[in-house]
Amino acid sequence: MIVCIDSGNTRIKWGVHDGARWLAQGAVAHAEVADLAKLAADWPLPDRIVLANVAGADAGARIRDSLAGWSAPWLDLRPERSRCGVSNLYRNPEKLGIDRWCALIGARAMVGSAAIVVMAGTATTIDTLDAAGAFIGGMILPGVDLMRRSLSSETAALPLAAGHYADYPRCTDDAIVTGIVEAQAGAIERAWRRLGEGDKVCLLSGGNAGLLIEYLGIPCREIPNLPLEGMARIGLGA
Repeated sequence: MIVCIDSGNTRIKWGVHDGARWLAQGAVAHAEVADLAKLAADWPLPDRIVLANVAGADAGARIRDSLAGWSAPWLDLRPERSRCGVSNLYRNPEKLGIDRWCALIGARAMVGSAAIVVMAGTATTIDTLDAAGAFIGGMILPGVDLMRRSLSSETAALPLAAGHYADYPRCTDDAIVTGIVEAQAGAIERAWRRLGEGDKVCLLSGGNAGLLIEYLGIPCREIPNLPLEGMARIGLGA
């Protein structure tokens, strides 16, 4: 059994995997990291704890402290040049975010075709895997909520919009929400077209995946906790 912990910018996602399937998954806010101690109480000692952390050293230390009741070895993941059938063509492979790397590995484990891999969280990342499993590049955008907050905080007259998407927005709140959705969906669809013809799939994960998938005009699938899928593949093979 392994425990996978994905420490993101906003939340800590976790999963318990027995080598064949997920036994449980969940998430806590960083402010509630102490709740991870319940894992140590509810589950037997795992063979390994796999950590992917983009939230900084202090967050990583708090996660370790919360699971001090387990004496299992920790595997701190780092991006690599290749792993699990995925090649990393980033100019400096070690600079790729570990959450993006794990999501790419998870995507490759689930589909054998070319893919656009979208993580729609605090930031939106749009990464491209070719048919051979090479990560050939990707984009980073402010996430949906970050776009909303930036328009409110950096302008004198625009609100923190609580509007709705519309083909032809006729109020400011709707205009902001529609513009944000169009910007996000447009970037994803441009990446999709750039990938060319042939078998391909768009996979979306993260807190805003369900919102974006509703407005995308391409074939796509929502995969909850996609980085955890990659983490489990790495952890079970390590």
